[in-house]
Amino acid sequence: MDTLLNNSWNSNLYDDKISFVSKLGKDVVSLLDPQPNEKILDLGCGTGDLTNEIKRSGAIPLGIDYSNSMIEKARMKFPHIKFQVENGETFRLSEQFDAVFSNAALHWMTRPAKVVESVWLALKDGGRFIAEFGGKNNIQTIDKAVKDVVSTFRTNVSKTNQWYYPSIGEYSYLLEKQGFLVVYAIHFDRPTQLEDGENGLKHWLDMFAGSYFAPLSNFEKSQAYSIIEEKLRPELFKNGCWFADYVRIRIKAVKE
Repeated sequence: MDTLLNNSWNSNLYDDKISFVSKLGKDVVSLLDPQPNEKILDLGCGTGDLTNEIKRSGAIPLGIDYSNSMIEKARMKFPHIKFQVENGETFRLSEQFDAVFSNAALHWMTRPAKVVESVWLALKDGGRFIAEFGGKNNIQTIDKAVKDVVSTFRTNVSKTNQWYYPSIGEYSYLLEKQGFLVVYAIHFDRPTQLEDGENGLKHWLDMFAGSYFAPLSNFEKSQAYSIIEEKLRPELFKNGCWFADYVRIRIKAVKE
């Protein structure tokens, strides 16, 4: 989980209450199909759970993330795997890889052409790039509620998205312009159950939307959370659980 907005993520909250990110990412590892002794870069590795899945296949992974706390936690959990702090948009590594893998990270990198260039340079000729990330209209319902509510407390709150959610066409264009051949792409709805029942939305906001609430006092933030929950409950709370209105892009491209 790489973000260029905040490199001081709460890695404990991520593992304890946001573990669905890595669980759902196992399907993306299947698309990657890592082979023994392949060198694979995990871009935006978070606390390393999927890097470890790649390692279990017999491949040789390197996990990178912009967050110091995520990398520290990954090293603690998986000391047999190499992890390092890197900027996902501009990283340059001394070795090239058979594949670059990324799950739930690219939408935090708001200069996507820079990311695509960095991935291209990291790959060997014929190497593959496999990724899943937020696509067009991802969390549209949550995002609107957060912005509407926060703006009632602070009228100067930015309405600008802190994420990059492209269409397949937009992202394929960037890849093809760089020289990639896009061999697989899908854009799909994936309503995602959040963890910890009634508290699920609060954990999600704490983890991913903190910058929107930064101008608020703790009391105002608590009030805002309550109002957001009230607005979203009819649509996103079902059978005792919160669901995020996720829309994802999954893509595979080859460096020709």
